Amino acid sequence: MSSSAQLKRLKPVYQCVVNNFLAVLAVPVAVAGIVSAARVGPDELLGRLQALRPVHVFLAAFLPAAAATLYMMMRPRPVYLVDYACFRTKPSCRVPFGTFLEHAKLVTFIEGASIDERSVRFMTRLLERSGLGEETCLPPAHHFIPPFRNMEASREEVELVIFSAIDDLLAKTGISPDAIDLLVVNCSLFAPVPSFTDMIVRRYKMRSDVRNVHLSGMGCSAGLISVGLARNFLQVAPKGSHALVVSTETITPNYYVGKERAMLLPNCLFRMGGAAALLSTSPAKARFRLSRVVRTLTGAQDNAYRCVYQEEDEEGHRGINLNKDLMTIAGDALKANITAIGPLVLPASEQLLFALSFIARRVLGSKGIKPYLPDFRMAFEHFCIHAGGRAVIDELQSSLGLSDEHVEASRMALHRFGNTSSSSLWYELAYIEAKGRMRKGDRVWMIGFGSGFKCNSAAWECIEPARDAQGPWAESICRYPVDIPEVLKH
Repeated sequence: MSSSAQLKRLKPVYQCVVNNFLAVLAVPVAVAGIVSAARVGPDELLGRLQALRPVHVFLAAFLPAAAATLYMMMRPRPVYLVDYACFRTKPSCRVPFGTFLEHAKLVTFIEGASIDERSVRFMTRLLERSGLGEETCLPPAHHFIPPFRNMEASREEVELVIFSAIDDLLAKTGISPDAIDLLVVNCSLFAPVPSFTDMIVRRYKMRSDVRNVHLSGMGCSAGLISVGLARNFLQVAPKGSHALVVSTETITPNYYVGKERAMLLPNCLFRMGGAAALLSTSPAKARFRLSRVVRTLTGAQDNAYRCVYQEEDEEGHRGINLNKDLMTIAGDALKANITAIGPLVLPASEQLLFALSFIARRVLGSKGIKPYLPDFRMAFEHFCIHAGGRAVIDELQSSLGLSDEHVEASRMALHRFGNTSSSSLWYELAYIEAKGRMRKGDRVWMIGFGSGFKCNSAAWECIEPARDAQGPWAESICRYPVDIPEVLKH
């Protein structure tokens, strides 16, 4: 038998011993104590106990109780996810590949646009390799020739998406808008006046003292930034407070009509979507507990700062420039995020192997020893990877050593809904639940990427699986998963 095969057979034993080290250590100590007490005899043991001074007995009882009380008072207050809801796209907004490309060809005749036949052929190849399906949706304004990109059409998309998601969430939770203490909304590319939060407060007649924040320009990972912000507020707010987090991206004003290839990619990938989540410090009716939020920002590096960059091309057309080094930069940000979240979530056996690998590489040199990649499958049952594109999912699956089933939710969300920016993670969680795969106690890892460049993580633990979990997948979950070939033929 080869050495690698022997190591694989011994690994479960190693994991059992290391992960249960305290129990393994405590059993012999307890047995030794019982044996010693049996040898001494009850009379002698009672005599020794009576010989103890009262102050010793007091300290033995008081100090552990005081330490436990102090720990309970100083530890952060737990935050829970009461429930969440995703915008359900409308069939009338569906954009099959043929329709999308036909519109792109007609846009070439719009005054001021510079999209040409070469650009259309490029977008055709992108769509064939994108992993998107034929049911993704664009806002109503993009179904016109030329597409509407004005303020009024943009506001209509905002109201359609976020109001629909919030209405579904309020219906599911039964909570009144008056009970919401904090409102956090994130949308990167559209920040009107009044803001999104003002629009929501006006629509639902929220309290005048509701705390509200609109995050803009923070990219596709802003949804987890919003969750982290809501958690920080709830941990210092009165117990039982509620925070409403809304994540979306407004597509209407951001259709690029130039011919720079690096700026045409968002046209092909980004689609309409949004989600609303209700967080609270009360465990009543909660379905998930928020375990960790870890944020990593690499913006101090020039190449990372500019890898997702909003700018104008040479002809003055505004768009998002996606740098060719995006995947390399995303990989570096992921490594930094893994280094931060690993010690917080991984079992002791994986942390020990990682530490030994790190020490060996420092002592013996990094060339002869490969770095040990922790097995995050031991820390999480489910993975929600930002559906930014097929390459993003492929890269993370390879980097983390995940199976096809682990990334199924991400691939299917990309196929069905496209890249819905910061809300994509909630569509993926909804997919896992709609498939009936979520169990009580299961752990979920959400990983988001965004401009800046950022890699953010959130870890959740399921308290109560959803009873009616179909949500945005109600009309399509029966058809999924679907096979996504390398190149789609049309």
